Amino acid sequence: MYHFIVGRKLRKAFRDINAGAYERVLPQFSAAHRHLMHGHHPLAGERRTMASTTQWYARLKRLLPGLRFDIDAIAVTGWPWRTVATVTWKDRFTLPDGSSGANQGVHEFELRWGRVHKLEVHCDTAKLENYCRHMAAAGIAEAAAAPISDV
Repeated sequence: MYHFIVGRKLRKAFRDINAGAYERVLPQFSAAHRHLMHGHHPLAGERRTMASTTQWYARLKRLLPGLRFDIDAIAVTGWPWRTVATVTWKDRFTLPDGSSGANQGVHEFELRWGRVHKLEVHCDTAKLENYCRHMAAAGIAEAAAAPISDV
């Protein structure tokens, strides 16, 4: 039953992102957390404070407006004091020139007592880097910005 509840909460978090309600995702993080995305692009880097994680979600919303995730699978293991969950997904969004973008990947979560202690995002970083270069060339300065990182 516990794993079912965790899966339901994760689905709700992705529905909130799909609805553009990023502010509903932030309270799910513990005060001391690790939020990490790999690659060499403005969404890469590691954040460990609520301030930097909040900035990251704001940037995500600006760079990938209309971002929508389609969840392929959720796997949950462990107990409330240390739960590990993975969410495999495909996403889509609109680029500034009106063309569509897409990616696929995995969110890897570590939860402690219902709060996100660690979130590591794995996706096709080369594809994301290419989208960011395309946006920067179209005049979106933030698409060429340094990652938000406080480590």
